[in-house]
Parts: sequence; structure tokens; C-alpha cells
Amino acid sequence: MPHIAEPSTMEKYRGANFGELDPHVFALADVSYRQMMNEGKSNSILVSGESGAGKTETTKLLMRYLAFLGGRSKTGGRTVEQQVLESNPVLEAFGNAKTVRNNNSSRFGKFVEIQFDQSGKISGAAIRTYLLERSRVCQINSPERNYHCFYFLCSAPPEDIKRYKLGDPSSFHYLNQSSCIKVDGMSDAEEYLATRSAMNTVGITEQEQEATFRVVAAVLHLGNLNFVKGRDADSSVLKDEKAKFHLNAAAELLMCDREKLENALIKRKINTPEGVITTTVDPNSATVSRDGLAKQIYCRLFDWLVNRLNASIGQDAHSARLIGVLDIYGFESFKTNSFEQLCINFTNEKLQQHFNQNVFKMEQEEYNREQIDWSYIEFVDNQDVLDLIERKPGGIIALLDEACMFPKCTHESFSQKLYEKFKNNKRFSKPKLSRTAFTIQHYAGEVTYQSDHFLDKNRDYVVGEHEELLNASKCSFVSGLFPSVPEENTKSSKSSIANRFKGQLHELMETLSSTEPHYIRCVKPNNLLKPATFDNINVLQQLRCSGVLEAIRISCAGYPTRKLFRDFLQRFCILAPEILKERNDDKVICQKILDKTGLQGCQIGRTKVFLRAGQMAELDARRTEVRSKAARVIQSRYHTYVARQKFLAIRNTSVSFQSIVRVILACKRRVFLKNQDAALKVQKSVRWYLAWKSYSKLRWSAITLQAGLRAFGAYNEYVRRKQRKASIHIQARWRCHRDNSNYLKLKRSVLIYQCAWRRRIARRELRKLKMAARDTETLKVEKEKLEEHVEELTSRLGLEMKLRADLENNKAGEISKLQAALREMEHRVEEATAVQESESAKRAVEEALAQEREKITILTNEVEGMKVLLSREQEENTATKNDLAIAQERCEDLNGKIAVADENIKQLRDTVKRFEENVTELESSLMTEKQHNEATRGELGEAHQRVEELLRQVADADGKSAVLQSTVQRLEESLTETEGTLLLERQESEAIKKSLTEARGENEELVHKTEVFEKDIARFQNNIERLEEAARTFETSLLAEKQHSAAIMSQLAETKEEIEELQKKFTDANRTNDMLQDSLKRFS
Repeated sequence: MPHIAEPSTMEKYRGANFGELDPHVFALADVSYRQMMNEGKSNSILVSGESGAGKTETTKLLMRYLAFLGGRSKTGGRTVEQQVLESNPVLEAFGNAKTVRNNNSSRFGKFVEIQFDQSGKISGAAIRTYLLERSRVCQINSPERNYHCFYFLCSAPPEDIKRYKLGDPSSFHYLNQSSCIKVDGMSDAEEYLATRSAMNTVGITEQEQEATFRVVAAVLHLGNLNFVKGRDADSSVLKDEKAKFHLNAAAELLMCDREKLENALIKRKINTPEGVITTTVDPNSATVSRDGLAKQIYCRLFDWLVNRLNASIGQDAHSARLIGVLDIYGFESFKTNSFEQLCINFTNEKLQQHFNQNVFKMEQEEYNREQIDWSYIEFVDNQDVLDLIERKPGGIIALLDEACMFPKCTHESFSQKLYEKFKNNKRFSKPKLSRTAFTIQHYAGEVTYQSDHFLDKNRDYVVGEHEELLNASKCSFVSGLFPSVPEENTKSSKSSIANRFKGQLHELMETLSSTEPHYIRCVKPNNLLKPATFDNINVLQQLRCSGVLEAIRISCAGYPTRKLFRDFLQRFCILAPEILKERNDDKVICQKILDKTGLQGCQIGRTKVFLRAGQMAELDARRTEVRSKAARVIQSRYHTYVARQKFLAIRNTSVSFQSIVRVILACKRRVFLKNQDAALKVQKSVRWYLAWKSYSKLRWSAITLQAGLRAFGAYNEYVRRKQRKASIHIQARWRCHRDNSNYLKLKRSVLIYQCAWRRRIARRELRKLKMAARDTETLKVEKEKLEEHVEELTSRLGLEMKLRADLENNKAGEISKLQAALREMEHRVEEATAVQESESAKRAVEEALAQEREKITILTNEVEGMKVLLSREQEENTATKNDLAIAQERCEDLNGKIAVADENIKQLRDTVKRFEENVTELESSLMTEKQHNEATRGELGEAHQRVEELLRQVADADGKSAVLQSTVQRLEESLTETEGTLLLERQESEAIKKSLTEARGENEELVHKTEVFEKDIARFQNNIERLEEAARTFETSLLAEKQHSAAIMSQLAETKEEIEELQKKFTDANRTNDMLQDSLKRFS
């Protein structure tokens, strides 16, 4: 029923007569409110019923309706009724829990006093709580849950969980005792945010909220402290590192000393005449001390919340009118019932007695006192049950307090004392096969209680060490929960829970007795917590046990409404005003008024008028009707007077208004004529202005159009010139590209010729090496010559480096001279043709091929001669094997010296490579310059001849250097066959790559320079001559080195197998050389 609590429903019940509309809690709240306002007497509404019947929700509806009626009295920007309503989620979060019968069961009693001022506005409120179920903090049964706030906090946002060092609820001992962690239809995360919002509404600051949830988290960490037996007897220590972590977390959250907290749990101080003695406790006692501390902290926190809510809402000390709403735990009967169920059921017995006294006892006693006709109705009186529980001495509570005073008393001895004391009481019985249980016949049925934990749960005093520890906390909030009290107050505060609860219950009964009571009985439809399901037998049993049937019977046969004669006349004399003129006593006047109204069944007592159910509402309806008629007469007379006064005022006003209007019209006529004359003048001026403006606009338009046409023509001319200039630029770029392509083709053909020539030179050297391999006897002499030659190569290498430095310096000077010459030859170079270059290159290639054919013929003859020498050498080898072995031993001695020579040769080879790169660079520069030196055929022809000579010389130098490189490689491969040789070869390849990279950078720089120095040819001829002289010098040195290397290799080639290996290695060297040449081609 979603409409049951809507504002429209509240408005419908507001001021309606009781009984006119459908039964609703709003109807009873409206009656209570009107009775308080009309009679000035405080009222109370008692909501009762079994656990899970809906008492808490009914209380919320009552408070909402009273807030709806009570207006908007504000305190500090928040309305009082808003704070009262928002206090419910806060108290439910910390005082409600899931039980077997109810998912949101109140585990404490609550009496809310809503205070009103003289105008009926809410002016204040106060909340009183009774008997919070302390044991639930530490012990729960499946499938119940602990208090909601623990689960809400474990579902808080991640930053809060990290701050409080929490985790999943199932990881905490106080929560995982039950299998129920989640409740269907309830989101703990959303409820946490709703609770924080409610705390903000009621005025609890952020700092106080932070401290509150810090204390709640500390209670959870305390529950995970486990103890084991220590080294000493009757001692205990923390079980493991997990327990130490939770101890640190609890101490940090409570802001107290960790060691003191541990000592407070595992040690106990005993006061003796000699002084204070500190003793240790066993693990079981330490666990009991831990649970006691947790329960005490939580109870103090709950009490602080209630006091804080009362302080935030505020109480009206001057208010004489209030409506109290009592929401207290309903009757409970579980499979296992303990001390809490006894207190709860004792409370319900008290409330049932209050109901009986108001509905049955006091009702019938008043009938007898007023001497009216009345037949007595029997009802079940529960005074004997109350005497059984609370009588002094001899009641169950008195015996329980007495047992708690003796430390050696056990639950079995307490149960035996109950059996002996109440064995003849018809309300008390002992179950079979049980030594600690007892059964009490309550008004709602029999309940069997287990007294196993009665003694522990009834004791309520703070351990001194706990109170001292928390009082010394650095957190002002925690220390405020445990204020220091004098010693005598501490001793007097050690009262039992049952005794204290009985005192609170007595105060509640006194408060209820001082107000006009109204009763709401909540009936639980079924025990399955399902909607739209009614268990008829269960419902009937609840109605019978709660006294509803007897109440209905009395209401039907009795007089629920009673009024004193004075109050009755004051309220209903308006129904018969003529009777008041007669001088009769109040009783006679009341009787005449009742006779005139025609009410049947009402009676007149000695001091009061007794009305049956519904008659009071009928009298109120007639009173309202009379007052309405009188009000209508007064209103008609008043309306007539007001209308007459309004007519006269309107008439006078209309006359004055007409005269004023005539004056205004005359003035407007004069102004109209004046404006008409002025308009003619303005129109003339405007027409002149518009004509002049149109002419000016046409004139400027013509000027603008002419300027645009002229600009368009100038722009077209500019575009034509720009296109002509671009076409000239494109033609120049195309000619440059064409000439460059021809140059690259010529350069590629020259490189191919160089590679072929070097390959033939290498083959010629191979044949010479094969012939020299026969001369093994001259090995020693040649080695000595090789050592001398290595020294000579070292000196020559220095000279070569010096010569190269001089060459670079000369090159820099020549470049500076070439720049000036290039500027002079700029126009002449553009007329050169690429065809002449290709013809000159072709002639050079044909001449080179003719020379190669001659050399091939010579090499063929040399190969045939080497074959003859090889056959002779094989015959001589058979005779000189012994000499060969001796020579081989001596060769091994000379390997070390040859290795040193190899290093020098490598350096020389690097120098030769650099020289080759320089020559290649010069070739590329020469080829580039040749493309741009076609201005004069005569000068170009001379340049081509010199370039061809230089190319042949460079080719010879390249061939000689390749021979030297292959010779050195064969020498290395024959002398070093170990793994160290491979490593040296890898290093050599890396050095070659590095040199190639350097050559690549230098080539890029030379390409850039050649582009700048395209037009200079005259001065470059002198530079070519110097390079030719330098090339001849290098050629002479390379020929000498080649002769020494050939002599050394001829002495090392002893057998046919060695010659074949040298051929393989020579092939690999050719491949490497080809790769280097290809790389140089790409870079050039």
C-alpha cells in the first residue's frame, strides 16, 4: 500500500472525526493531538505487539503525522520535526538488528516525547531508551545478525574502510558467528550513506561522526583478539600475529597505549589491605574481559548518541503539552531464551497491566464510583506474573541479584533456588530433563528460559583497569565516554542490570500514568516474514493474549467517553443555549442537553457524563453544525456591510475619476494637435534625409564596384606572372634532375668496372701465391724480412697519416679557391650536355676491357706455369718431410711475431680503406663537376682525359689494396684457427661498419659541398694533379708492401690442403670486398 503514508492521506485524516474514515494510525494520532489541544492534557500512544509485528514502522508513521500537524518550528536552520524523524535512522543503525522473526528488530526500548507550544507547533523533543541488548555485541545466533552499524561500516567507501582497517564482515568474530551476513532487500553501503546523512541532519558534526565510527571499528577489532595459555600458570598471551594486528588497530582507533590495553585484558588488579596486587588471568577470563570491554564501549557509545540527539533536538522547558510515543520490544519466545527475553517479556507484562488498568480495572472502578448501571466483565489479570518476577523479596529478579552477590554461586544453584521457591506457583514450572531451565506462563503464552548466562548478563560494573585505560585516551571523545568518577560513586554504580531496568520501567509507568493513553496493537500476520499471508490461528492467539477481544467487548458494552459536568457544559452548552437561562445544577442541565439531542444509551453519573462509543463524535458533529450556522449568519451580515461600504466608495471614486478623465482628454487633444504639426515638419526632414542617404549609398556602391574590378584585373596579371616564374623554375629543376640521372648512371658503370678489375687482380695474386708456396726452405729468411718490413710499414703508416693530414689541409684550401671559380663558371656549366659524358665513359670502358684481356692472357700463362711447378713441388715434398716438420716447429715459434705484424697490417689496411674512401669521394666530386662543365667542349675533353687517368690509377690502387687485404686475411686465417681469431674478425667487421658510417657522413657532407661548388672547374684541375702525384706515391708504397706479403705467403703455403683453404678464405674475402664496394656505391 504505497499510499498509506502519503501527504494526501495525512491531509484526509487531519481534523476528521474518529470513526468516519477507515482505521489508520493517523486517525489515532489526530485524536491524540486534538485532545491535547482542546483539553490541555498530555497524551501518550503505546505501540505494542510481538517482535516483527511492525511497531517500529508504526512509530515512524505516528511521528511523521505529528510532525505534519506540528508546523515548522525551526532550530538552527533545521526543523525540530525533521530532526526527530531523522533520529530514527540513527537509532535504528546502532540499536536494531536482524532476528529470527524480524529483519529490523528493535533491540532497545524507546519513548519519544514530542513537545508542543500553545499554538500547537512542535517546540522540542526528548528520547528515552531502555535496556539495550548488550550481549548481542559479542554473541549472536544463526541466522541472526549483530547491530546494523557494524555491517554498514564494513560496506563503507574504500577510503573509510582503509582508514578504519576493516575488511569483509565474515572476517570478524563478532559478525561471523552467524551464517547471515547480508539481508535481502537491504544495501549496507546505501544504508551507511543514509545514516551519515541522518547524523548530519540531527546536528552531529563530522568530527563526532568520525569518532563514533572509529569506536565501532575498534569494537570489531577487539572481537578478533584471541588468547592462548602463557608460560606461567593461569596466564594468557595473544595467540598470533593476526591478534597483534587487531590489538594495534584497536589501540590506534581508541588512541590509547597498546601495552596498557593488552595488560588490561590479560591482567587484573586486586585491592588488599597490604596494597594492590596484579595477577594474570587464564585465556577464558581474558576472553570474558575482552567481551566485557567491547559491550561496555558499545553501550556507552549508544548512550552518548541518545544524549547527543536530545541535545541537538532541544527540549522546551516551558512546554506543558506533549505527546509520548512508546516503541518498545514486543513479546519474544525463541527456541533458546535468555536474560534479555526475560526483561523484554517483563516489560510487556508491565505494559499489559497498564492496558488492563486503563481498559478494565480503572474503567469498571470508575463505573462503580459514579454509580451507573454496569455489568461486570471478567478479564485475565497478570499481576501474579509481575509479582513472580519483581516482588521484593522473593521475586526472580531479587533472587538473581542475591545470587550475583556471591562469587561462587552458579547458574545451577540459582536454578535450584528458583525451583524450591516457586514450586507451588501456578505461573512457574520446571521443564523435564533440565537442571537450568524454567518456564513462566506469560499473558501471551508459556516461555522457557535458559538460565546458563543469567548471572554474567545481570552483572553490570566497569572493570577499573578498563575505565582507567579509556579515560586516559588521547581522543577526547573516547575519554568522554568514560569520565572519571569518585570511588564511592563507583561502588554504588555496581547495581545489576535487572535492578536498573526495573527502575527505568517504573519511571516509564509513572510517565504513562500521568498522560492520557492511547493504544495501538500491532498484529503479526505470519512468522514467515511474507506479505499478503495471514495465519488465522496465530493472529487470533495474538488478539486474545493482548486483551484486544476483552477490550472490544468492554468498548461495546461500556462508556469509553467520560466528561465532567463542567467540561461537558463548557463544550456542548451551545447545543441548548436556552437551558442555561434556567437556574438548575450542572447535572440537570447536562441531562436536558442529552434529552434534547436524542442520544440513547448514555448515562449521568455523580460527577461525569458517560457516553457510548461514537456518541462523542456525534455531539461534536452537532456542535460543529451549530457553530457553522452561526458563523454563516455572522458572515452574511458582515458581507452585507462590507458590500455597502464598497459601493459607496466606488460611487465617490467614479465621480472624481470622471472629472479627472475629462481634463485628461482635453489635454490629450491639445497635445495631439501639437504633435500633428510637428509630425509634418519631421516628415519633410525625413524624406530629405532618406533621399540624400540613398544617393550617397548609390555613389559609394559605384566606387566600390570600380575598385573591385580594377583589383581583379591586377590580381589576374599577378597570377600570370607567378605562373610564368614557376614554369621557369620547374624547367630548371627538370634539367638539373636529368643531368643528375645521367651522372648517376655513368658512376654506376664505372663502379662495376672497378669491381671486375679488382676481381681479376685478386685471381692473379692467388696464382702467384700458389707458385710461392713451394719455396718452404726460405721461410725463416722471409720471416725476418717480414719483421723488418712491419717496422717499415709502421713508419710508412705514420708518413701516410701525415700525408693524409696535409692532403686534407690542401683540400680545404682548394675548396675555398673553388668557390670563387664556381661563381665565374655558373653560366658556362648550364650549356654542357650529358651525351658527351656518356661517350667519353664508353671509350674509357672499352680501353680498360682491352687491357683486361691482355692481363687475362698473361694470367692464364702464369697458371699453367704454376701447375708445372706444383707437380715438381709434390715430388720434392716426399724427400723433405723431415725438414718440413722442423720448419713447421720453427713456424710455430714465429707465429707470435707474425701476430704483431698482423696488427700493423690491419692498421695499414684501415689506412688504405680510408684512402679508398677519399678517392671514391673525389671520384663522386669529379663526376658531379663534369656534369656542370659542359660549357666548353675543349675544357671538358681535357677534364675527361685527366679523370680517366685518375680512375685508372685509382683502380690500380684499389686492386693493389684489395690484394693486400686478401693477403692479410689469408695470413690471419692460416695462423689463427682458434676461437680468438673469430672474435678478432668480428671486431674487425664492427670497425668496418663504424668506418662505413663515418664514410657515409663524410659522403653526405661532400655531396652538399659539391652542390655548392658545381660551377668551378678551372681551379679543380690543379687539385687533380696533386691527387695524381699522391696516388703515385701510395702506389709505390703499396707495391713494396705487396712484394713482402707475397714472399711471406709463398713460404707458408706448404701443402695442397693449405692452398685449398686459402682459396676458400680468399673467396670469403672477395665477398666482403664486394659488399664494401656495394656499400661505397650506395653511399656515393
